[in-house]
Amino acid sequence: MYHWNATNRNLEVTWDSSHTNSFFYVPLGTVLTKSDDFSFSFDLRLSDLRVGSTPGKSNEFEIAIGLLNYRSGTNTKAFRGAGVSPSYGVRNILEFDYFPDAGLGDTFATTVISSNNMFAYAFDYLTLSVGDAFRIAMNYTGSNQLLRTAATINGAPFNALADVLLADFPDFIDFRLDSFAVINYSDAVQAGSPAHYGSVLAHGVVDNVQLTVPWPPLKNLHLLRTNLLWLAEFTSATNWLYTLEASDNLLSWSDVSLPAAGNGGTVRLTDTNASSGKMFYRVRAERP
Repeated sequence: MYHWNATNRNLEVTWDSSHTNSFFYVPLGTVLTKSDDFSFSFDLRLSDLRVGSTPGKSNEFEIAIGLLNYRSGTNTKAFRGAGVSPSYGVRNILEFDYFPDAGLGDTFATTVISSNNMFAYAFDYLTLSVGDAFRIAMNYTGSNQLLRTAATINGAPFNALADVLLADFPDFIDFRLDSFAVINYSDAVQAGSPAHYGSVLAHGVVDNVQLTVPWPPLKNLHLLRTNLLWLAEFTSATNWLYTLEASDNLLSWSDVSLPAAGNGGTVRLTDTNASSGKMFYRVRAERP
């Protein structure tokens, strides 16, 4: 479903909702929350598009590109079509969606899904025409929790797209995003009446992906020896927790320090139970 064209240096994609969930992804090297500033953009050109491709599922279903959380994305019980669902709802998503017309109209949608499966969204009745080159740019600012989406077609301006303001969705808590991905969602589980189930089959090319994200949460890492103890020293980031881990075989790891909150400056984590034998160390960084 994903093929790298080495000659054209782009990604050839098949979106087929009759298949299981899948995604072609690039790790961000950090974890984004709603307090961060970030942006991403990409080129998208579809060569064909068919709605209602799965028998008995003739209504709208989306193709998607955006940001996700790897752990949430690999949850085999998560289905985008389930909507808000404690059993099957997806979590930790910020994406551009396109729904081809099956009675409601062609739709560009900006969708953000929180860690607790709450939706924030905006949509525009616009057509992602086959054969045309679209560039989609999404910019999020943490200070006002505003997501703006812009598009061009064949290098020319396209219609204005609606913003998503998270404050307009009071049940939305937060998200944790760690990867950029081209996403294929399965149509296997959907909310509502089966008469409203949808599906999609599309082929296209994704190219020229650009990402702007905060610096990684850990910089200038040094391992030091003092008073017969090993310690890790590094530059931290605020709103992160750091824990020193150790292993004698690089396979099994254990915590050897208490979690320490980042302060934007230097943090030291000490292994107070260091053995006399060979030991490997790493620092685990987590968003609370």
